[in-house]
Amino acid sequence: MLTSTQNPLIKHIRKLQSAKERREAQLFLVEGTHLIQEACAVKYPLMTLCHTETWQTHHPDLWAIAIETCDRVELVSDEVIKAIATTVNPDGVVAIAPRLAAPQPPIPANLTIALSTIQDPGNLGTIIRTATAVGADGLWVSRDSVDLENPKVLRASAGQWFRLAMGVSDNLAQLVASYKQQGARVISTTSHTETSYWDVDYLRSPTLILPGNEGAGVSDELSALADLQVKIPMAAAVESLNVATAAALMLYEVRRQRCMG
Repeated sequence: MLTSTQNPLIKHIRKLQSAKERREAQLFLVEGTHLIQEACAVKYPLMTLCHTETWQTHHPDLWAIAIETCDRVELVSDEVIKAIATTVNPDGVVAIAPRLAAPQPPIPANLTIALSTIQDPGNLGTIIRTATAVGADGLWVSRDSVDLENPKVLRASAGQWFRLAMGVSDNLAQLVASYKQQGARVISTTSHTETSYWDVDYLRSPTLILPGNEGAGVSDELSALADLQVKIPMAAAVESLNVATAAALMLYEVRRQRCMG
């Protein structure tokens, strides 16, 4: 059993809590039983798995899978698991996973969502979860957004992170333009229009949705590329919606129409 937080492996795992270290090592953390289950379900490789004795007792089947599939499995003390976890109350398991060159969203696609300069990992993870739930083909984020492998992003996605095609764009405007050239209709959100998001016919495919970010909304450059700008109706006292909520409303309206149509 590993009991020292100064152990080289433990120090290495703690470094991966930093976005800079994750980028340089091309590794990230998968924390918690549910995320481990989801990773194993889609056969996403896990390199090293650290767990407590209590966790092994409660999850013998998952532990057996880890023994078969992980390069290294280590029993660690409760003190060590608290040191390497990013949550206040960890449930006893943390793994290291490699950053794979996963399939990027296709161009064009029936339904894609693109996010510019999104900073809140909880919002990004929630959008990933929703996009997967509605059957979207993929999601793009701009390079200056929170990194996709942020532990809070994975947790907020409830494991759907492993099931959605995602890409990072150095030039989101150029990417959106390429979708348009391939026949996609680009729809962005704004408060300066009378067209509601539910007044749009989404039966036409493919569609690219551009919700605004947490602070500034959709940039002028991206707005200029939109074929249609829509608003989400709200009571007069409400200025705006959380970006994850706005994205969910639009994504589910697309799904509703296409299921009924």
